[in-house]
Amino acid sequence: MLLRVHMSITPAELDDLTEKIIGCAIEVHRVLGPGLLESVYQECMIIEMRRVGLRFESDRSVTIEYKGQRISGGLKLDLLVEGCVVVELKAVERLHSIHVAQVITYLKLTGCPAGLLMNFNSPTLKAGLKRVDHPDRYVKKTI
Repeated sequence: MLLRVHMSITPAELDDLTEKIIGCAIEVHRVLGPGLLESVYQECMIIEMRRVGLRFESDRSVTIEYKGQRISGGLKLDLLVEGCVVVELKAVERLHSIHVAQVITYLKLTGCPAGLLMNFNSPTLKAGLKRVDHPDRYVKKTI
């Protein structure tokens, strides 16, 4: 439908990659704590991911097609890591189901296998963290 940039990745490699990204986020949260703007956390995530050698794109624009026509509305991914993990950053009181739905939609539109939803405005990052897998990832294919 649009972006399709993810590389071929095994489930174990995907797990390792998401753990590395989460490690970066834990370090950012450990140093800064909650209460700042999303943009601050995004800049700090960029610093941490560079430090550990992850390839990423920040504010990646994604073109959306609707019934064969491109939509001019700007969809931007906060972070696209190694071409296959969408990272959506939040600094909100609490995560809601709409935030999870947003990541699922991003995964459907991009074809990426997994996404991480991170709310830095939590007492611990673990409390504000959710991994979301592409809805088709575990669908058994019948022949």
